[in-house]
Amino acid sequence: MDVTLIAVAALWGAGTGLLIPRAAYRLSVEPEEAWRAQCPGGHAITGPAGGWVGAARCSACVSGVRAPAATSASTLPVTGERRPVPYRRSALVPAVTAAVCVALAAATEARPELAVWLLCTPFAVLLALVDRNVHRLPDQLTLPLAGASASLLGLAALAPGAGGSWPTALLGGLALGAVYFLLFLINPGGLGFGDVKLALSLGVLLGWYGWAIVFAGAFAGFVLGSLYGVVLLLLRRAGRKTAIPFGPFMITGAFLGLLLGALSGS
Repeated sequence: MDVTLIAVAALWGAGTGLLIPRAAYRLSVEPEEAWRAQCPGGHAITGPAGGWVGAARCSACVSGVRAPAATSASTLPVTGERRPVPYRRSALVPAVTAAVCVALAAATEARPELAVWLLCTPFAVLLALVDRNVHRLPDQLTLPLAGASASLLGLAALAPGAGGSWPTALLGGLALGAVYFLLFLINPGGLGFGDVKLALSLGVLLGWYGWAIVFAGAFAGFVLGSLYGVVLLLLRRAGRKTAIPFGPFMITGAFLGLLLGALSGS
């Protein structure tokens, strides 16, 4: 095991994980709402890249500065029974992101596709958080992720030592996207169209290691989601028709599939 590679992956995961809560807060809105531009206290979110890059912390709130009266009512809305989305630093998010990156680095080792896994991981964690918060997978993340994963794996396939197949990755994305689209047509109330778009990128990533890994990753996502639903039913925290965010389980299943594929090819 390359200790340096593991350390770089851990630093990358922890560093990018620090930036995820702010983006998750801003993106966690209903489809008809604009991205959040203010903290819960009504202060404008500023910083690099139009305020998208930075830690989830409002220095004005910490200092006790009151927001202007015109914007002080800009509080975090609650949709239905969902809890407000927090805007604060989180130790858990960078820890989870770092752990995922370390696991992928340990399984993949120094093969070129590792760079793709590490680049995609923060966006996958961000998507999981947003879906958990508001049951939504924004097109601004899912569609670029699908295109970027396909393009980056195409570059990885040109590098020496690549451990997968780019054509199969592309076909895997189309196949998994088609399966989810069919499920959406059969039961649109039980599956969001954002899940269909997310399936495109996850299918590409899983397809890199072959059809068995596509099936394993997709199946793991369904199993995890089903178990979560059963637990909620047993605890009487949900009914049979209660919608649950499926994106986090799709992403977790894909992560497990990638680990399996990387270890199988090592």
